[in-house]
Amino acid sequence: MKLLVSIFAAGMLTLNAAHTANLIVGSATEPSSIDPQFSRTGNNQNIAMQIFDRLVDTDPYSHLEPALALSWTNTDPLTWQIKLRSGVKFHDGNALTADDVIFSLTRAKNVPNSPAPFSGNVASIDGMKAVDPLTIEFKTKVPTPDFIEQIGFVYVVEKTAAESASNGDFNSGKAAIGTGAYKFKSWTPGDNLVLRRNDDFWGPKQDFDNVTVKFISNDASRVAALRSGAVDLIDAVPPGDVKTLTGISGLKLFSIPSARLMYIAIDSSRDVTPFVTDKDGKPLDKNPLKDRRVRQALSALINRQLIIDRVIDGSGEVANQLVPKGVAGYDPSIPAPVYDPSAAKKLLTEAGYPNGFGITIQTSNDSFPGDAELAQAIGQMFARGGLKVNGVVALPFNIFAKNATNQEYSAFIFTLANSTPTSATGLRNLLMTTDKNAGTGVFNRVRYSSPAFDEAMQAVTAEFDQAKRVEKLQSATKLVFGDMPIIPLYWQKAYWAGKANLNYVANMTGYSSATLATLAK
Repeated sequence: MKLLVSIFAAGMLTLNAAHTANLIVGSATEPSSIDPQFSRTGNNQNIAMQIFDRLVDTDPYSHLEPALALSWTNTDPLTWQIKLRSGVKFHDGNALTADDVIFSLTRAKNVPNSPAPFSGNVASIDGMKAVDPLTIEFKTKVPTPDFIEQIGFVYVVEKTAAESASNGDFNSGKAAIGTGAYKFKSWTPGDNLVLRRNDDFWGPKQDFDNVTVKFISNDASRVAALRSGAVDLIDAVPPGDVKTLTGISGLKLFSIPSARLMYIAIDSSRDVTPFVTDKDGKPLDKNPLKDRRVRQALSALINRQLIIDRVIDGSGEVANQLVPKGVAGYDPSIPAPVYDPSAAKKLLTEAGYPNGFGITIQTSNDSFPGDAELAQAIGQMFARGGLKVNGVVALPFNIFAKNATNQEYSAFIFTLANSTPTSATGLRNLLMTTDKNAGTGVFNRVRYSSPAFDEAMQAVTAEFDQAKRVEKLQSATKLVFGDMPIIPLYWQKAYWAGKANLNYVANMTGYSSATLATLAK
């Protein structure tokens, strides 16, 4: 390991007497569980990816790479064979086998109380069997061209450790036994998570003997911790601090345009919705959000470029669909959203709401840079457009996400990070009709349902020809965003900042992990 000379105050990591390097990360979010299959949300996955592994991984631009799976072969339209990497050991010394993978993919179907389950990833599986300790044969219910993208992103747990484990067993560390680069040491909710290096890791040796993740949700406090030397690396750098940090000697910034979409979810599925009122604040007996013209009007009231310029200091790109250019499924023919209050007024009048109505906007206050400020800005734009904004409510993400999943809101701000090479998985999880057996709509928190879109996506998932599949994805995208079940806002630019003797792999998914940090050569 490269030894570092210099002093902490100068912005350099220190070594103790035994010459071990310790990394302290200031993270904006905290996991709701250490169970890697509990929730697909970013706050949980940031921790899971350090302790556990998946069958496949992605490079910084979301292209697939082998991980626990060395190869995957489609032997006929319904049959796949996956070869596992040999010599992989769990943290307790037991060898990874096909049985652990089969158990993990079976378990992912129904993790209790999951707010964002992996059930959709495994829904296409009709059967699994171990051909030998490192080979698995899969049968799918229907032809599934993106099968490896689906099952490949489920974290693998050890069967003997997790078979009868509770959520508490993972959180205490008893069941938190993975094959990842770091081993679980302790978790103090609200404070920190401590990891230690796995010296038997199958992948590249990590530069850090010990990692401490400090949970610092307040943006100013997180930046101050980096500047004072209390932490070595921070994620979710507030856009307003980017220029300041760039000019500080001893610090570095790392950035990349991401595939993380910020959007407003709209409750268009229910006849009555809880947070919509008349102009006097009385509940309406009819949900105006069910009318596509109303949803289009709300979109036209939002000046996205102004939000990007003023709220996030230019750290974003106006969005009009799920994924940005460069990700397969992006449709260049979809028009850019236009800020047009006059058109919005006309649409509201046509829908029967010439004087608007009352609405409450819900958001997190610690999920991504500027989330609470974004909601306030949208509230002001809605109010200027003639709506009565009854309130803008910002809550900690863990509470907010649970409430959103339970359909307690009418209009709320959420994000989706596309972590696969195409938009298919995101569209299937976010906007297809919620069907537990089919594994669709697992993130569809507003229960949007369109038979035409479902049919279009079914055609996508059955298409093995890549060029034709992309064309069908584009058609499905154009169809669903024409209906506007969610209002796309912008794709976020992701930033991390650290001490000058660190390097960090900025990635389109926005993941924050010690596995992506190294000592500068």
